[in-house]
Amino acid sequence: MEKYEHSLLPKIEANYSEFTNIEKNIAAFFLRDDYLPGNDYTADSVCRKLYVSPASLTRFSKKLGFTGYREFIYEFQNERRNRRPDSRDTEIVLDTYQEMLTKAYSLIDQDQIDRIIRSIRSHRRIFIYGLGSSGLAAQEFKSRFVRLGVDADAVVDSHSLLMNAARLGEEALVIGISYSGATEEVIDAMYKAVKRGAETILITSRNDNTFHELFNEVVLCAVKKNLEYGDLISPQFPVLVLIDRIYAGYVRENNQNKRIYDETVEQFVDRYIKFDQRIDFENKDR
Repeated sequence: MEKYEHSLLPKIEANYSEFTNIEKNIAAFFLRDDYLPGNDYTADSVCRKLYVSPASLTRFSKKLGFTGYREFIYEFQNERRNRRPDSRDTEIVLDTYQEMLTKAYSLIDQDQIDRIIRSIRSHRRIFIYGLGSSGLAAQEFKSRFVRLGVDADAVVDSHSLLMNAARLGEEALVIGISYSGATEEVIDAMYKAVKRGAETILITSRNDNTFHELFNEVVLCAVKKNLEYGDLISPQFPVLVLIDRIYAGYVRENNQNKRIYDETVEQFVDRYIKFDQRIDFENKDR
C-alpha cells in the first residue's frame, strides 16, 4: 500500500489542471507509460518523441515538486522497476474511483436530495429514462425502488421513450439519466414530458443552463474528462453513487417502505427455503 500511496500517477493527475497544453501532453505520455526504444528516457529522447523543448520538461517536473527533469525521471524509472506489471492498471482504476467519489461528495446537495425523495413519495407513477449504459443505471434505479413498493418503471429504448412521454400526465414523475447530457432521445422525451405536465428530474454530468430552465431538478454527477484512461471504469458508477444516496435517504425517511422491503425479502427467503425443503424431501423419497 505504501508504494501505491507514493505513486507518481496520482501526483501527475492532481496537477493536471495546472499544466499548460504542452505539459498536459507530457503528462499524458508518462501516464500512458509508453516505452521508448532501449528504455531511453533522457531529456533529448523524450523531447524528440513529444516534440517539446528541454525547458518544457523542466517546468513540468518542477510543478510536480522535483528540482528538474533528471530527478523526476529517476523517480519514475525507479518506481517502474519496483512495480508489478499489472499494478499500474490497478492504481489507475483505484485512483479514478477515488477521484470520482471525492467529486461526488462535493457535488451532492442535501437539500436537493431531500426534494427528490419528497417527489418520489408524492407521485403515483415514476418513470426512469435512459439509453445504453444510462439505461442500465435506470434499470437498477427501478429495481431498487420497486423492492420498496414504489410504482416505478424503466424506459430504456428510444421507441418506448417517445410512446411513454406522449401519454404522461401531472401524476407522473420522470427521472431522466443522461451521463453525457447529449442523449437527444432522452432529453427530447423529457421535454415532451414537461409539456404534458409531468415533473422532471435529470441526472447528468453536464451543467447546462438550458436543462435548469426546462426541468424541475438537474442533479449533477461526477465526471472525468481530462485523461483518456478515464473510461476504464464503468460510466454508470457516478450515477449509481447518486442512486444509492437517494435510496439511502428514502429508506431512512420512510419506515413503511422499509417494512415492505423487509417483507419482500422475507417472502423470497421463505420461497427458496420451501423449494429446498421440497427438493430435499423428493431426494429422500427416492
